[in-house]
Amino acid sequence: MRLQGKTALVTAAGQGIGKASVLAMAAEGAQVWATDVNEKLLAAYDGLPNIHAVALNVLDKAAIARVIADMPAIHVLFNCAGFVHAGSILQATDEEWEFAFNLNVRSQYWTIQAALPKMLTNNGGKGGGSIINMASVCSIKGLPNRFVYGASKAAVIGLSKSVAADFVMQGVRCNAICPGTVDTPSLQDRINVFEDPVEARKNFVARQPMGRLAQAHEIAPLVTFLASDESAFVTGQSYNIDGGMTI
Repeated sequence: MRLQGKTALVTAAGQGIGKASVLAMAAEGAQVWATDVNEKLLAAYDGLPNIHAVALNVLDKAAIARVIADMPAIHVLFNCAGFVHAGSILQATDEEWEFAFNLNVRSQYWTIQAALPKMLTNNGGKGGGSIINMASVCSIKGLPNRFVYGASKAAVIGLSKSVAADFVMQGVRCNAICPGTVDTPSLQDRINVFEDPVEARKNFVARQPMGRLAQAHEIAPLVTFLASDESAFVTGQSYNIDGGMTI
């Protein structure tokens, strides 16, 4: 039970990587506050031990503050919420750019800003906590038709390193994870937009050197590791978990 005694907050916990991470951390003994803007998805947590489902729109700063204020403590924050925009710079609009940076970056800024004061009171005021931010393989590797997404996810790495540097002496760690293509409901939604979804899925698979997509449950162990004291000497890092895309 690597996370016994810890309280965690996960955004976009209704499905995909967020859900897999909630289940993994709860299984390791954490009390997990699973949040999502879609309340219907949260119903899947009804009756499950160690999981507290709460509706939360991470684009609402006041709502973030209320949820974190209601938590008895916070030791782990996993910022999983995000949005993938398709297209090059010539196909991007100001509105799409603004939405992507608001959801992929500003929401993390807001959740961290709200969680840090509480983390700094942990361990009798000595501080302590782990912040895990969702970046992407697109944060470090250019991929076609991912201009807005790549730019916003690159910003997540800068955000993570800055927080890590500012609080390294106060017991709070901050790291980012950079997944490759993960077979999640949101990916399927994007695939379904294509004229030929079957061919589109084949193309997503083809860009993975392992010849397959990742599964959400394969990303969750990295989140659990970074949440646990096993990673106590790790901060300011970006972890590729991409099936070889950045070899």
